[in-house]
Amino acid sequence: MAARPVNLATRPALLILTAAVLWGLLGILGKQAQAAGVSPLEVAFWRAAMAGGLYALHTAVIRAPLPRGRDLWITAAFGIAGVSVFYGTYQLAVRAGGASLASVLLYTAPAFVALMGWAFLRERLGLRELAAVAGTLAGIALISFGGGQGVTVGPAALGFGLAAGFTYSLYYVYGKAFFHRYAPPALLAVALPVGALGLLPLVEFAPKTAPAWGSLLALSFFSTYLAYLAYSAGLRHLNATRASVIASVEPVVAAALAALLYGERLSALALLGAALVIGAALLLSVEKKETHPPVE
Repeated sequence: MAARPVNLATRPALLILTAAVLWGLLGILGKQAQAAGVSPLEVAFWRAAMAGGLYALHTAVIRAPLPRGRDLWITAAFGIAGVSVFYGTYQLAVRAGGASLASVLLYTAPAFVALMGWAFLRERLGLRELAAVAGTLAGIALISFGGGQGVTVGPAALGFGLAAGFTYSLYYVYGKAFFHRYAPPALLAVALPVGALGLLPLVEFAPKTAPAWGSLLALSFFSTYLAYLAYSAGLRHLNATRASVIASVEPVVAAALAALLYGERLSALALLGAALVIGAALLLSVEKKETHPPVE
């Protein structure tokens, strides 16, 4: 029997789901590379450097203009905060607490966006935003007390995880200002190499085996470059709210694979906390309709 073609209406959703699954591999691939002797910051460096090269090639092929003048300097600054710090703290969170915990804490980003909008842009915090921020805080508290098997919930894991969530939230702020003015690959072709350079002084390079290089290449190509292409292609034909809901499968994928491959299992209390964090992100997505950053 011939396979039935995928309905055109379902293709955008499948593209978003593909991106979410690929992003769900970030912690797993990073943990594999670290287990092969690559330090967290070196993992972050190679991810930024190799994916940045792919975005530069992509930009050259589509002949997209690069940011210039003030926009170039702002993009370079974003490369330090949104790439050097974000990529680095995420991998440090994976090492300190585990892949599943790091993935869940990344979803504190929408709450940070709401708080930054209130603090710096004079945006009103309505009941929805307040409920989401409260849910995020309650979720973090439950995760802290709950812990789990193969998961280390300590100051380092929470600190690095929340730092990753905060710097991830900068993608919303930066994307809102620039992603409609330039082709996103052109912006990332600048931000990622700058981010790699920002990490370079902190990296101690280690000899790498073939499996280590395989994990780094997969992290850069599949979970960074290809995931963004799938997400952006799906977002062209799907509203941002639905995309955010579908993309929330990301921490579920990360937790399932971490449990299968590394025996990481959040306790029932921590799972409830994770549900609160993800639920808060979804609650904000319904209101803002722009809650999932364009690329991880």
